[in-house]
Amino acid sequence: MGSDGIAIQHGFPHAETVRSAITALYRRLSYDGVHAFAASVLPVDVAFADDEDPYLGVQRVAREMVRHLRLPDARMIVSFRDMRHAGSVELAAGPEYFIELNSRFKEHRRDIGAALSHEVTHVYLHRLGLEFPGTRDNEILTDTVAAYLGAGWLLLDAYRESSATTQKLGYLTPEEFGYVLAKRALVFGEDPSPWFTSPQAYEAYTRGRERARRDERRPPLAAAGRLGRHRYARDRRARAASAEAGYAFEGAEPSKVVFDCPTCCQRIRVPVRGHVRARCGLCRTELECDT
Repeated sequence: MGSDGIAIQHGFPHAETVRSAITALYRRLSYDGVHAFAASVLPVDVAFADDEDPYLGVQRVAREMVRHLRLPDARMIVSFRDMRHAGSVELAAGPEYFIELNSRFKEHRRDIGAALSHEVTHVYLHRLGLEFPGTRDNEILTDTVAAYLGAGWLLLDAYRESSATTQKLGYLTPEEFGYVLAKRALVFGEDPSPWFTSPQAYEAYTRGRERARRDERRPPLAAAGRLGRHRYARDRRARAASAEAGYAFEGAEPSKVVFDCPTCCQRIRVPVRGHVRARCGLCRTELECDT
């Protein structure tokens, strides 16, 4: 997990997988299960004192991740070794799980919480029985869930890019981490940006937040801007789908419009009949639509 000293990918190349991961999380946990994670891991809970023993400290932070992800009967045994990636976890039946972190974290302790948030989320998903096919998509699922459930803001804060150093943990781009964190913030009213110690992390969060807010202003949502509404009206007359806007029309008159819920990204169908108030059955978001 992670990269250090290499070129960092930017933008939203994994957007569809990220959105599928958010939907899968809601389907597996339900509305109530997701809302049990309204509070994030706090910086103070994963901070290291200057004189703290790294071996004792890493076990303390691992216990905090276990507590946050509600895995009370799971024990994380954490060790350090020289390795290419930031960390790895051995997934077995439990209750003990063995995590290895890159030896460099013994010196760079500020990012131990970030590395553990990813590895303990692997355990959490393993116990939920939630996985995506293929290593790449499964790692994206892990990052998305860690961020959406309040631990993965640490992964974005571990992102640093300058002429002196380059580091990014996890498989999402920095902007994709920002997008997931912003989706979470819109649900729970929690702004993670004061916790960022990395200026680059804050910039990536800002770009991700812009994209997340655009999700709430896409037609046929009533909050869509004038240009979007004009395009939607044209497409509605032609019964044309818009890949860019993410909606499509189904059936003859009276037809329905299909689009993504701006919260959980599940596909929603509503009648094409002017003003419509809809409620997502998965995340319970109330949607004002102008169809």
